[in-house]
Amino acid sequence: MSVVLVDAGGTNIGSVRFALQRLGVDPVLSSDASTIRAASHVIMTGVGAAAPGMRRLRENGLVDLVRSLQQPVLGICLGMQLLFERSEESDTQCLGIVPGQVRRLKTRAGLRVPHMGWNTLAIPRDNALFSADDDASHAYFVHGYAAPVADGTLAQSSHGDTFSAAVQRGNFFGVQFHPERSSALGARVLQRFLAL
Repeated sequence: MSVVLVDAGGTNIGSVRFALQRLGVDPVLSSDASTIRAASHVIMTGVGAAAPGMRRLRENGLVDLVRSLQQPVLGICLGMQLLFERSEESDTQCLGIVPGQVRRLKTRAGLRVPHMGWNTLAIPRDNALFSADDDASHAYFVHGYAAPVADGTLAQSSHGDTFSAAVQRGNFFGVQFHPERSSALGARVLQRFLAL
């Protein structure tokens, strides 16, 4: 197994790498097209904003490469949001792999944006990353934007409105929460991704 981490503008690369090492996998951080293409699994990390994340992918010549990948790909936090068509954040055109637009979470009385902290997941059905046993499990979130619930939603959560906490389109997967900071649930999600 060869796992490559693609930096989409994140400060979470070290924690994702450490979480994978705890599972017995030593990932490589790379923006080299041939290294990414040859990997068995690709993970796009990211904590930050959509426009700089897409700019980083463009500057490294990775936009078309990521779109063409056939192996399992996992986007984490911003990495998930970049899989969508657009982000309302700076009106950014994203990779266009997953249909839909990422929108800013609405501020409401008693709810802070960005959404930071532990929240429960609802699992509508067993899927590649979650089982029914994961329903009502807690995951750790840090985000101000979120994707709508749609056909490709694997897990959902809510912070005022309900949003996609995990998505899939073909070999592309995304999790809005941070599996590397989500304890046993996060380890299970990463293990299931690596088993694909």
